[in-house]
Amino acid sequence: MEKVTLLAKRAPLIGILSGLLAQSGGLQGLANKFSQSGQGNAFSSWVGMGENQPVSSDQIQKALGPDQISALAASMRVDPALASNFLAEYLPKIIDKLTPKGKVDPTADHQRGLAALLPSLLQSLGGQSSGDQPAQAWNDPA
Repeated sequence: MEKVTLLAKRAPLIGILSGLLAQSGGLQGLANKFSQSGQGNAFSSWVGMGENQPVSSDQIQKALGPDQISALAASMRVDPALASNFLAEYLPKIIDKLTPKGKVDPTADHQRGLAALLPSLLQSLGGQSSGDQPAQAWNDPA
């Protein structure tokens, strides 16, 4: 029963992530933000065919800026630090899945790609590890 409640709370996630992409100017705009903050190599690793480089929540905050993190946190109804932790955990995986050919395709419909990712993303958020803080963010009774 708890899992159904958690999944229901996560349904807006695609809208939140779509908004992040839209506000950033798509994947290319997001790549530019990471590049400008010195995290271009990490972003490139997510797009490329090799291993995804990890990023910290501080690096996420530096790349996206405090205003975008605060807006995202408000949408998720969590603390901005938790939103940054969530993005540090899941953004590399999401970008990786949105770029299956190892490059940003400017003609691809990334909003549709996000929608297609929803089932696997929700499954990964489903708390396969119960100590997963970003997943726990959705467990608060608010």
